[in-house]
This record gives sequence, structure tokens and C-alpha cells, in this order.
Amino acid sequence: MDNLLSLFLTFLKVNLLSTSGPASVGLLHGEAVGRFVTEGQFVQAVAFSAVLPGSDAIQLAMYIGYAAGGIPGGLVALAGSILPPTVIILGVVAILHRLRREAWVGRFVEGLTPAISVLMLFAAWKIFSKGGQTTPLGWAIGGLSLVAMFLDAPARIVVLVAGLAGVLLLK
Repeated sequence: MDNLLSLFLTFLKVNLLSTSGPASVGLLHGEAVGRFVTEGQFVQAVAFSAVLPGSDAIQLAMYIGYAAGGIPGGLVALAGSILPPTVIILGVVAILHRLRREAWVGRFVEGLTPAISVLMLFAAWKIFSKGGQTTPLGWAIGGLSLVAMFLDAPARIVVLVAGLAGVLLLK
């Protein structure tokens, strides 16, 4: 029971303190690795959640919750993940509906973009530098993935191809 409460509170905390699914990966890494899952399990969870359709954050929560506490753990982690954004979005929508014509609202959203981008890059760097091969071939797969993303390749395809390259090329 303590493990389920700990899972719920961890995902509640992560989803209250982070701004988006991908940006929350770094925070979740610090909270979950060594406590609920191993480093390898976390990297696998991030990879699977990126390849599968749907919300990365929800899939990551269910994977970690299931690894830590089976089906009840997955459900508790899911509840901890969706509760904060649901409540916050309902409140924000009510406020923004009243303020939607104000110019500062658009500027506020534009100001969030660089901060979110930096958070995503930081999380990606932490995972890449700690989670997998750091051989020249591993770096090459990462670099080619980056180039593919700049060329507007579908993210899920890039992750899938990089995973297959890892299976075939990295030992």
C-alpha cells in the first residue's frame, strides 16, 4: 500500500512541477530511477512511449507504475498523472475564456516556447548520456536521428529506426 501511495504522490508531483510530457522526462528520471525502476528500464520505457501512439507521459507513467506495482501500480501512476493536468486545464480554460482577447495572453504563450525547448533538450541529453551506448556508433545514431528530425521525418519512425539500428549495430 505504501508503494502505491508513493507512486501516486511521485506522479502527482512530477505532473504538478513540469510543463509537458517530454519536458517531464528529466524530472521523472530523477524521481523514478533507483526507486521504482532501473536505469535500463527507464530508457526502455522512454523508447516504447515514444514509438507507441498516444501520450508519451501517460504511457511512461503506466510503464513505471506497472514495473513497480503491477496493474494496481499502473492504474495509480495513471491517476497521479492525469489528475493535475485535468484540474489545471479546467481552471485555465475558465480563466482564458474570459481573457481570450487580451494581447498579453499570446505573448505569455510565446514566452513559454524557448523554456520548453530547453527543458526537452536537457532531458534528452541526460537520457542519451546515461542511458545507452556512448560509443562513436551510438553517437552516430543520435546524430543521424537529429538530422532526420530537422528534415521533418516523423518522430515515431526516427525512434523506431534508431532502435532497430541499435539492435543490429550495437553490441
